[in-house]
Amino acid sequence: MTKHSNAGPRARTLHFQAKNIVLLAAGLAAITLGYVLLAGGSTVAAPLLLVLGYVVLIPLGIIL
Repeated sequence: MTKHSNAGPRARTLHFQAKNIVLLAAGLAAITLGYVLLAGGSTVAAPLLLVLGYVVLIPLGIIL
């Protein structure tokens, strides 16, 4: 019997660089600020920040 390892050509790992971490942190900050503003009653800035965080920054941080 031969041992199979996950280190072969089919193994995939995530390699985050500094730009990924910055984008993910910016997304988390935008989401946090959006919820804080939403709790304060903001009807314009809060949804914009939440959409920016969830739809733009977090996906870019994962994809790039």
